[in-house]
Amino acid sequence: MGVAIVCVLKESEGLGGREQRSLQAHATIFYNRFAAPPPPLPFPGAKPSTPGMSPAADSAASKRQAELLKQEGNAFFKKDRISAAIDAYTGAIALCPKVAVYWTNRALCYKRRNEWVRVEEDCRTAIQLDSHSVKAHYMLGLALLNKDELAEGIKELEKSLELGRGAHPASYMVEEIWQELSKAKYIEWENLSSERVCQLHKLKEACKEALRNYNSLDNPAAYVPEEQLNELEEVFRKARTSDIPTEVPDHLCCKITLDIFRDPVITPSGITYERAVILDHLHRVGKFDPVTREALEPHQLVPNLAIKEAVHAFLSEHGWAYRMR
Repeated sequence: MGVAIVCVLKESEGLGGREQRSLQAHATIFYNRFAAPPPPLPFPGAKPSTPGMSPAADSAASKRQAELLKQEGNAFFKKDRISAAIDAYTGAIALCPKVAVYWTNRALCYKRRNEWVRVEEDCRTAIQLDSHSVKAHYMLGLALLNKDELAEGIKELEKSLELGRGAHPASYMVEEIWQELSKAKYIEWENLSSERVCQLHKLKEACKEALRNYNSLDNPAAYVPEEQLNELEEVFRKARTSDIPTEVPDHLCCKITLDIFRDPVITPSGITYERAVILDHLHRVGKFDPVTREALEPHQLVPNLAIKEAVHAFLSEHGWAYRMR
């Protein structure tokens, strides 16, 4: 039946229900196309091939058919026919299991159905095939967050953001990744902040008790002086400062969006903008600096590493800023 048919049938083993029927249906299509039986194998373990076709040609046919199935899956996905899309991507995977995009496309379908275990499985396979897959790292991060594995989920989202910025800094997906990462980082900050508040409260009470014990050495009935209590309160108030939302410093915010920088770039005139925002301005409005009105080309934008490091340091100390707009 040819390599393609053998692959499809092999993939159906162990599957049940809809997926098995889909794979077997694809096998039937291939069988009808390559109806002549294969010649006897020249030696045990040899791979069967399609009559009249070289192995290279047979492989090329499988790749073409896999691409058709991917396109079919894309069309089903756009029509919100998720089950049909999964069937098509599964057929493509059976034919060409080493193509990462087939796995990420199927993972996207599972994501739509909130089947996070399958999302994780497909994304891990895709990353093994292509470690630079933005979608695979992104959806794996979401799957891990769904399992409450916050630290690992954030790690994957950060990886996908790094890869996405390098490939398509102004794409919608970079913005989507940043939004999900911001939510996760804010949750992480909330958890750590709650722990710090609890620890500070216990420590403050211990300090008060120590002051009472110290002041009662000479007089058991003595109270802690008000001055000492006020000084103690001031110390712990300062310790809580980083967890109290305030305003993000202006120099850490884009002059167009007024949001905290994510990927700052500096122009020849010395003004720093958010990369995606200034690129969109240059594309949609005109090739000039929106503040100085001087001529500006995309290649003139340079990463502002100093501001980027300052933003990173600020967010590390003030996680509440991830939620600021």
